[in-house]
Amino acid sequence: MLVGVVAFAPPAPAAPAPAAPCRPVQAEGETYTICTVDLRREKVRVFWRGADGQPYSSLSTLADKQGPSLRFAMNAGMYDKDQAPVGLYVEDGRELKGVSTANGPGNFHLKPNGIFYVKGDRAGVLDTARYLRVNPKPDFATQSGPMLVVDGHIHPKISSDGPSQKIRNGVGVRDDGRTAIFAISEHPVSFGAFARLFKDTLGCRNALFLDGSVSSLYAPALGRSDLSRPLGPMVGALAR
Repeated sequence: MLVGVVAFAPPAPAAPAPAAPCRPVQAEGETYTICTVDLRREKVRVFWRGADGQPYSSLSTLADKQGPSLRFAMNAGMYDKDQAPVGLYVEDGRELKGVSTANGPGNFHLKPNGIFYVKGDRAGVLDTARYLRVNPKPDFATQSGPMLVVDGHIHPKISSDGPSQKIRNGVGVRDDGRTAIFAISEHPVSFGAFARLFKDTLGCRNALFLDGSVSSLYAPALGRSDLSRPLGPMVGALAR
């Protein structure tokens, strides 16, 4: 009598969970947290107002609304007293604030300023004049200033190590726009040191300053959700 043998295929191994996006980096004796996003695996988008039309205002509120799919988030550009972006802001392909080419005081107007944008599975950082020429029609975008690195060169008005020392955050791109790299300093640093982080340590040919003093980070894998003054636009990564 033959006894039939039924073979059961072993279950397919589960896809590995993506690595935590944020990690510490040392550069010139300073400590930074960087968050690296492969846009082929994760989505990057900007946030400003919730379903009620009011600004999210804080990283913790944004995290509560987005849930566990939010891998990390940080503030994403300068804003006015009503927490509205002071320059270009695009969300889901809709331009909610237009590009600013105005002159004025402060970091935003330290020309060239620039725009971080996402289109499909690529991101870019362009100075404002070039952005207007290219007109990429992004899915998401936020304007800030100054540029930190422009085509591999540090912004011409940023001194090597000026007297202004602040906690700062910014964003750069590499790998033909497939990789976006966000960084925040753990202690006050100069503009020069922060620009060199993107150019020399992170290998970004273009990078944009997002803000200082209010700079803050939500990174659940690090157990981190910074408190800050009420925020305007924010940027974050979500699982695809």
